[in-house]
Amino acid sequence: MSGSLVGYESGREQGWTGRKRGGIGSNTDGPADILYIRLAPNRRMRVSVIGGSSVPPDTAAVATELGSLLADRGHTVVCGGLGGVMEAVCRGAREAGGETIGILPTARREDANPYVTTPIATGLGHARNALVVLNGDAVIAIDGSGGTLSEIGLALAHDRVVAGLDTHDVDGIEAVDSPAAAVTHVETAATKHE
Repeated sequence: MSGSLVGYESGREQGWTGRKRGGIGSNTDGPADILYIRLAPNRRMRVSVIGGSSVPPDTAAVATELGSLLADRGHTVVCGGLGGVMEAVCRGAREAGGETIGILPTARREDANPYVTTPIATGLGHARNALVVLNGDAVIAIDGSGGTLSEIGLALAHDRVVAGLDTHDVDGIEAVDSPAAAVTHVETAATKHE
C-alpha cells in the first residue's frame, strides 16, 4: 500500500493497520506498545462521473460498482445529481460510506436522487454540465448521449483526465474495460498531470 503517514495511535479503534513494536525506551523484553499507522492514498480526489440519465440495468450495475470503488479509495463522487448513471454511482458510493455531490440542472435541491449527500441547485439546465466537470479533479464517463458528450468536451477543454467505460470514442479519452481500470487510470493520470 502506498501513501503517506497521516497519524498513529496505540489502538485499533481507528481501523488502522499495525505492527508490533518492541519496548522503545524500556529495558523489558516484552512488547511495550503496538504502533498502528494509517496510510492515506497519495491523493484523495473529487471524481466527476458522467453518463446517461436513463440506462439499462447492466450499465447501472457498472456505475454502482464504480461508485463503491471510488468511495473505498476515499474519493468524492461529483455528478449531475439525477437518475441513471448519476443515481447508480451515488448509490454505490453511499453504500460504501462515501460522499457524493450532485450539481443539479434545476433550481430545487429536492430534485436530487436520494443518494446525493450534497445537492447543489443551479437552475442552469444543461449549462450546469460545465460545473459538473470543473468540480472534479478527473472525469469518468459511462455510456451516455449528447449531454455526456458535451461534458466530455468540457472536460478535455479544461484539461481534465478522462476515462471512458463504453462511451463516446473521442480523442483524449482513455477507454477502459472495467470500473477498477477507470479508477486506476484517473488516479495515476491525475497525479502525473499535476
